[in-house]
Amino acid sequence: MAQNLLEKELAKLKSEKAALQAQSKLLENFIALARSSDKEKMLPLILQQTLDISADLTDAQKGSLFLLDRDGVVTDSILTRAKTTPGQRSKIIGTVLDKGLAGWVKRHRQIGLIIDTKNDERWLNLTDQPYSVRSALAVPILRGDELLGLLTLLHSQPGHFSQETAELMQLTAVQIGSALENASLYAKLDESYRSLERAKVKIEAYSKALDAEMEKGKKIQRNFLPKKIPDLPDWDIAFYFHPARQVSGDFYDAFYLPGGQLGLVIADVCDKGVGSALFMALFRSLIRVFSGQISLRGVSLSGIDAEEQITIDEESAITRQAVSLTNDYIAEEHGEESMFATCFFGILNPETGDIAYVNAGHEPLYIVGPSGVRETLSSIGPAIGMMPDVTYKAQKIQIDPGEILIGYTDGVTEALSPDETFFTQLRFLSLLEQPVSSATELIDRIKADLFAHIHNAPQFDDITMIAVHRKPEN
Repeated sequence: MAQNLLEKELAKLKSEKAALQAQSKLLENFIALARSSDKEKMLPLILQQTLDISADLTDAQKGSLFLLDRDGVVTDSILTRAKTTPGQRSKIIGTVLDKGLAGWVKRHRQIGLIIDTKNDERWLNLTDQPYSVRSALAVPILRGDELLGLLTLLHSQPGHFSQETAELMQLTAVQIGSALENASLYAKLDESYRSLERAKVKIEAYSKALDAEMEKGKKIQRNFLPKKIPDLPDWDIAFYFHPARQVSGDFYDAFYLPGGQLGLVIADVCDKGVGSALFMALFRSLIRVFSGQISLRGVSLSGIDAEEQITIDEESAITRQAVSLTNDYIAEEHGEESMFATCFFGILNPETGDIAYVNAGHEPLYIVGPSGVRETLSSIGPAIGMMPDVTYKAQKIQIDPGEILIGYTDGVTEALSPDETFFTQLRFLSLLEQPVSSATELIDRIKADLFAHIHNAPQFDDITMIAVHRKPEN
């Protein structure tokens, strides 16, 4: 329960930060325009910038904004169809405010979220509409009890806007209402200018405080990752972790188990941000506990004594147990949050090179030898946490001397270049065909090619890799 409360509180802080940043940007634009000599164009510019900021917050493709007077009459507007005659504009506005989603929001004064326009009677397709709309979000802009305007955001893909997006825009709409009211009353700017500057300073201070809290979360999460890579004779192990945001849903792990075995994990919790980071910590802890890495009063949960050697069949049973128990706990205790993780968990016998593993919905791992990929360790079960009582099967394979086990998350193969092309699994596999002498060398090769592909494009997903190399025999 404490984790749920923390997750909700951090999510709330994150939404507040985005809304405050939007308000700060609107205030900056408002002050800059008010200082300019061309005040006649001030209101239209504020309306356009308000729409642009809202589109940036939600990744909307198109949108419209209506400004209303006290009687509900449109006094100014920005339409998705910019090139229209005054008569066409009047007809479009009258239609959507009568029968469309904007009209529904105007009447109900609450956010209108359409997941798919094909299945929602509130959506109205206009005649000769030159663009496709499959999801929409309409937001009332209120100042107290007064409806100042209506903001509509559109996207061509169904399900683009979520309840989380709606809640973010609900917070932001309050800030937009403040900015639009000030823009409408720009003649009084000389009196309110100093108060606006003070508000901007307060917003920036609060934004910095939120950044500091997020940085603390980043440090806490980093502490959940292994501080030191296990050092095994005749083996070398390397990891790479590069989150897309301050906190991540990806994680990796390597830890000793009773009998001298080694637990290996690479996983990807669904979604991004604070919520997935909290569940990342939970998944990681449960796998360690249920595999027997943590003992209670000296008794390992696996039932194996610390000095006792584990057979390959026992390794398979422990692997299945750890994944199954973790799955059941998440699905039963946190099913309402709909959080799950793709996960590879393996138990390696360093003496023989045998590894018993479960791949629960994760990307395939590969065993790479001098001639390239020898084996593919594909998914053999669903992601962890989706449903209780799943039967997971463990597989067994041996890593021979000179071979490397390489694993990754989908942030690698789905990384985008500046022209929005994927890195692809094919390109990843091509890098495994060239011989290497260590786990670190292989990860460095992939990393160099990956970031050359990304260049200066934004990183949309976490990037994580693990490489386990069995050194050649002398």
